[in-house]
Amino acid sequence: MTATATPSTTVANLRDLGGTPLAGGRTVRHGLVLRSGQLDRLDVDTDPVVAALGLRTVIDFRTAAERAAHPDRIPADVRLLISDVLADKLNAGQIPAATQLKDLLSDPAVAEEHLGGGKVQALFADTYRSLVNTASAQAGYRLLLTELADPEAGPLLFHCTAGKDRTGWGATVVLALLGADEDTLMAEYLSVNPAVKQAFARMIEGFTMAGGNPDIALGLIGVFPVYLEAALDEVRTRYGSMEKYVREGLGVSDETVDALRARLTA
Repeated sequence: MTATATPSTTVANLRDLGGTPLAGGRTVRHGLVLRSGQLDRLDVDTDPVVAALGLRTVIDFRTAAERAAHPDRIPADVRLLISDVLADKLNAGQIPAATQLKDLLSDPAVAEEHLGGGKVQALFADTYRSLVNTASAQAGYRLLLTELADPEAGPLLFHCTAGKDRTGWGATVVLALLGADEDTLMAEYLSVNPAVKQAFARMIEGFTMAGGNPDIALGLIGVFPVYLEAALDEVRTRYGSMEKYVREGLGVSDETVDALRARLTA
């Protein structure tokens, strides 16, 4: 059992991490920590599912270009916190595939040149390692954990564009800290595939009909165990454990972790 998909009409790939099983027979509390894709169509007036969540805080992990192209639409009483976890990678002149899905799927020839022959998997693995080892990513995931530990944050939703890579790593870190085992972490990570593929179905169809390699499209749109394993391997290599990654890499205190566990587990 993993988190539950929440059937919203205005928010893509919305999931409540509540109900995820943890060690010792505990579970994640419902309604406090949620994940999704971008919120450019969010409308609480027409979407009773989202309105019922009572969101108080939103954390946006997207780049400045992504935010400009599809700005979040959130109620005035919801705090919006921005933390571009890929900023350092972009500043180094590297543009992660995760931030340009639509552009890459618009031209099969360009996609084949840059992503064919297994390159897409290698690029995503590199991006996932950067989610562990760059300062901008560490700042973003530190913000996520410290906000989740604060009762004043209320129900919190974190997201990127598709809600699968940057958001997927955030969910993995949170659930690992709360006591989810490896199988549960992977199940939650992979569980977004149906929603993501549905959201990009027309784009994938257009890409393949224009002669694009379907393996490239799926490599861009979907999530795969090897992607998450790259980040987990980076944690083990640099820090030895998730606990040390959180403490030493993210700079999150033991007191904050204790508060997070007390607040989010039932």
